Amino acid sequence: MSEILLRTYSEHGQSPWLDNLQRSYITSGKLAELIAAGVRGLTSNPTIFQKAIQGSADYDDQFSSEIRQGASPLDAYWSLVTKDINDALDVFSGLYESSEGVDGFVSVEVDPRLARDGDRTLTAARELHERINRSNVMIKIPATKEGLPAIRQMIAEGRSVNVTLIFSLDRYQEVMDAY
Repeated sequence: MSEILLRTYSEHGQSPWLDNLQRSYITSGKLAELIAAGVRGLTSNPTIFQKAIQGSADYDDQFSSEIRQGASPLDAYWSLVTKDINDALDVFSGLYESSEGVDGFVSVEVDPRLARDGDRTLTAARELHERINRSNVMIKIPATKEGLPAIRQMIAEGRSVNVTLIFSLDRYQEVMDAY
C-alpha cells in the first residue's frame, strides 16, 4: 500500500487522505505509520466517530468522566471528538509544517443536523474551529443551499473548510463561487 500512496503523491501530485479515525490509531502509532506510508490528510464525520466510540472501550473513561462532571451526552461526545481531532492534528503537524501548509490537515464535520440551517451551521463551524484552534484543522460543512453562506463566510474569515455532500454540477459550481 505504501508504494501506491507514495507514487500517487510523487507522480500525480495527489494527496491521499484517510477517511477514518479511531483513538487506537493514535495511541498505537498506526496513524503515524499511515502517514509514513503516504497518507497526507484525514477526514472524519459523525458516523466514523459513532463506529469508533461504539466499537471500542477506548472512549469509556473519558465519556463517563464528562458525564459525571455534568456534561450532557452531546457535550461529552464533542469532548471525545475534540480530543481525537487534536491528537490527530498533533500526529499530522510535522507533515503540515514540512509541506508548508499544503498537506497535514484533519477535517471534522459540524453537526449534520444543522445542514438546513445556515446561521446555526455558521455558528457551529466557528465554535468548532475556535474550540480546536489549530492551523491544520478543516471544518467540514455540508454543501446544502443553506450551508453555502456559512462556507463563504468561513473562507472569508480565513478558516479552512472542507465542503461535503456535493451531489450535482450546479452545486459544485455554487461551492466554487462561494470560494
